[in-house]
Amino acid sequence: MNIYILETPIKSCAQEEISQLKDSIYAAVLTTQEWEQHRDSFDMGIELEPDVSNIHNTKAEVNYDSLTGTFRIPDRKDLKEKDSRFAFALDEKGIVFIDNSGKAVQMIENIRRTKYWREPSIERFLYDFLEQIVMDDLPLMEHYEDELNRIEDDILADQENGNPVRVNEIRSDIRKLLVHYEQIIDMTQELEENENGFFSEDNLRYIHLFMNLLARRYDSAVSLRDHTMQVRDLYNAQMDIRQNRTMTLLTVITTIFMPLTLITGWYGMNFAYMPELGWRYGYYVVVGVSIVVVASCLAFFKKKKWL
Repeated sequence: MNIYILETPIKSCAQEEISQLKDSIYAAVLTTQEWEQHRDSFDMGIELEPDVSNIHNTKAEVNYDSLTGTFRIPDRKDLKEKDSRFAFALDEKGIVFIDNSGKAVQMIENIRRTKYWREPSIERFLYDFLEQIVMDDLPLMEHYEDELNRIEDDILADQENGNPVRVNEIRSDIRKLLVHYEQIIDMTQELEENENGFFSEDNLRYIHLFMNLLARRYDSAVSLRDHTMQVRDLYNAQMDIRQNRTMTLLTVITTIFMPLTLITGWYGMNFAYMPELGWRYGYYVVVGVSIVVVASCLAFFKKKKWL
């Protein structure tokens, strides 16, 4: 169990001190087993039975005297890996996280090391906590953008490194981020409603600030998703160009050999009274005519820029 007093700086405290807090607010992180043993110490008046293995999305729900919800946070290092999942419950005294993964403690410890508040509040803590979720997303999207630019350059240079499979993988990752953002937006809107009056009207600006931050991240992700579609369309266009070149080459070859096939078929008839059959120089003349035909066709195609 980890319990923090949300002051400047953030301090750890023992479980017994929670009941003695008057003006201070707290954040606590418990495992499922610890919550079952010590839920009465937090006096939240809710029957929260979190099954962290069965959390499917990020959401918030307003109850009579509390606000509960869940987090499902994709691993930014590998979006295909297993997500971090935990639940939370919030009232006017503080917020409790039920987490078996250690993700919530890690995020709070990061806030503890890097943030020093002039006016500590639950709203400011929520802003910093939610910011921890998306703080690495901008460098991640910049990395994807650079990777897409390299793939695009390789495609335009007609190189084999223009891998469409990687483009599809990036698009899948961005789609997962967008779904994650949409869920956080829905949750933040529930917080912004402030139906139970847990938040100060003056401090709701922190929720608005995070909404603006998330809107920018969402727009960046949408733009990146559109870029993946453009790169995929460019790859398809380049493939069409390659196929057209191949078809053009095959057409040219076929066109060159058509008169040669005619000559071969004509002189392969072997009629008894064909004058060239007994001519001493007939073979060499046919070879010369064939060379002239090939050269003429190549010159014509070159002039038309088909080669």
